[in-house]
Amino acid sequence: MHSAPPIRRIAIVGFGEVGGIFGSDLAKQGIDVSMFDILLSSEKHRQPMMTKARRCGVRAEDTLSDCLRDADLVVSAVTATSALEVAKQAGPILHRNQIFLDINSVSPETKRKAAAHVEPSACEGGAAHFVEAAVLGAVPGKRLNVPMLLGGVHSAAAGEALRSLGMNATALSDQIGVAAAVKMCRSVMIKGLEALAVECLFAARQYGAEDAVLDSLAATYPSMGWKEQLPDYLISRVAEHGQRRAAEMREVARTLQDVAVEPMMALAAAQCQEQLVCEMAERNYALQADEPFSWRSLADAVGRSTADRQLRISPNEP
Repeated sequence: MHSAPPIRRIAIVGFGEVGGIFGSDLAKQGIDVSMFDILLSSEKHRQPMMTKARRCGVRAEDTLSDCLRDADLVVSAVTATSALEVAKQAGPILHRNQIFLDINSVSPETKRKAAAHVEPSACEGGAAHFVEAAVLGAVPGKRLNVPMLLGGVHSAAAGEALRSLGMNATALSDQIGVAAAVKMCRSVMIKGLEALAVECLFAARQYGAEDAVLDSLAATYPSMGWKEQLPDYLISRVAEHGQRRAAEMREVARTLQDVAVEPMMALAAAQCQEQLVCEMAERNYALQADEPFSWRSLADAVGRSTADRQLRISPNEP
């Protein structure tokens, strides 16, 4: 396998949390970075998105075609529900030897379908290179250094090129889908733990038993940080990204179903993630960027909302 040529221009499709972090860190290296996001077509969101791009040193493009033109590396960082459609739209635009790095949290089968749209593009005598990436950690903490497993026949060369940019990328398999399977199966545990923390601690808070519960968890799993930042961290991920994570967990469910494993826990986690966000919206509870996150404050707000609903439904019950 030949080494990949140097990456001088990068296109990022989807400029949410991950796209913004990657774009900013890569632009600081002097790399020409462009972005495209469907929110640019929204009257409400266009100006904030343009401001974010300027702050990150990234050039905003109004069309996917303009964003992808002449990019050595295309990073697809969209929602799970949009990942396949982005690959489908990008396929006819991409040209020979462009790397299409799909970092989206989707099932192995969805990755394979995306690859089928990208690699046969074969514009002007060759195809783009589809490389799947499984991101194994929270990007805000480690940024470009977040661990990523790569898959596909071009994963080794792509990994070398990505590491030259300071990214923590490791080729796992020359088959599309293996890295995605690692991500999806891992998410059963990671996002399941988040959902369990919400359910466990919100109930404990209503009973006034949360400190004793946390003491017990800390005694059972002393290295996890149950008496420190872990509860706030786990529950904040749901509060901030519950809708997106619910969509990812439904991709996890598809992954399990494809190998005849019943996704009981995955679907329950998806429901929990989505429900918390809906309850926050119903209560008009908004996270404050300039204030530390407190799972107890959120539990109190949601708990009062639940109690209010119960009183409205059954006001005469003891």
